[in-house]
Amino acid sequence: MNSKFNLKKLQFMAICFIFTLSAAIFITTPAGAENDAGISGSSAEIHLHYDKSLRGKKIGFVPLALGSPLMGSWDYSMRKEAKECGMIYKVKDPNWNSQASAQAVAAFIAEGVDILVVHNMNMQLLAKLLKKAEKRGIFVFQINMVSNTKTSAFVGADWYTMGLRQAKRVIKNCGKGTGRSGKVAIMQGELTSAANIEQVEAIMSVFKKHPEIKVVSSQACNWNSNIEHDNMATILKQNPDLSATIGIWGISHLGAAQAVKEAGMTEQVFVCTSGGGSSQICDAIDSGLIDSYFNYQSLLQGHDLMTTAKFLLQSGLKPGQVKMAIYSPIIEVTKTNASYACFTYPFPKEMQDALNIDYPLLPIPGK
Repeated sequence: MNSKFNLKKLQFMAICFIFTLSAAIFITTPAGAENDAGISGSSAEIHLHYDKSLRGKKIGFVPLALGSPLMGSWDYSMRKEAKECGMIYKVKDPNWNSQASAQAVAAFIAEGVDILVVHNMNMQLLAKLLKKAEKRGIFVFQINMVSNTKTSAFVGADWYTMGLRQAKRVIKNCGKGTGRSGKVAIMQGELTSAANIEQVEAIMSVFKKHPEIKVVSSQACNWNSNIEHDNMATILKQNPDLSATIGIWGISHLGAAQAVKEAGMTEQVFVCTSGGGSSQICDAIDSGLIDSYFNYQSLLQGHDLMTTAKFLLQSGLKPGQVKMAIYSPIIEVTKTNASYACFTYPFPKEMQDALNIDYPLLPIPGK
């Protein structure tokens, strides 16, 4: 009796051992992977696909110009995340030069990058080159301002919605029943840029429904704060009862805001603008230079660019097979939330140090 019981017990233990061993082999060795990375379970298979899809892939960035908080934050986010996943990141800075911008894009196409991120000066300049890039098998992302050629992804602000919100905010402060003149000055950027075209179109569509609002000036300032300052100084002399000014980009609109301050009209003129959310603007809000600022959070835009890149490189899709938009969440910044709604720029040492970390990359089986 005991011998039979012991035999059955040994058989049961053997079956348990075999089952446990089989389960361990199944869990730790996903299909097609030797598990050299030391990750167990289904995570190994996911990580292997992620690494093989991204490691060594090249991403090229062509901004309008580095040195501003907006484009610097995109560069920072992409540079850091590319390094974390083993991608090769390069940037070519045209420094506001249209010819240099086209040359930079052409150079990245010739280099055969896998992802090309461009910030368009206007809707036409890079249109043919972007089409050429996707035909060459390069995913093209357009950040904040589109061209006439629509590519795999647009990541950026919804400019039409931005313009609607700005116009409604100005009407709330300067429209019917406020006791103000309703006179508004619009400080445009580059007249042929998508951001400018869409934002101004939206602003004017709202103002047309409010006859008490009178646009006394709407000029191109080419994203230049000095031009905005000088134009605003002239406008204020011609319209001493001005009620509000709307700027397309906060950094350049600081010039207009400064002119309002110099004229002693800060309490009278409502200053409304938009931008990527640098501390320079929040400081201006705290000091009373700017009243309303629509922040599309440029550091998060850089993250969205990299998330889109990671998705498409893992998806199996080819350039040209998909066209998507990732619109940035917008928050209005006023004195009530200016203390925490912006990012520090220039970047603090801790953020700069993060770019130099030697991120550990797990080995890919077979390499």
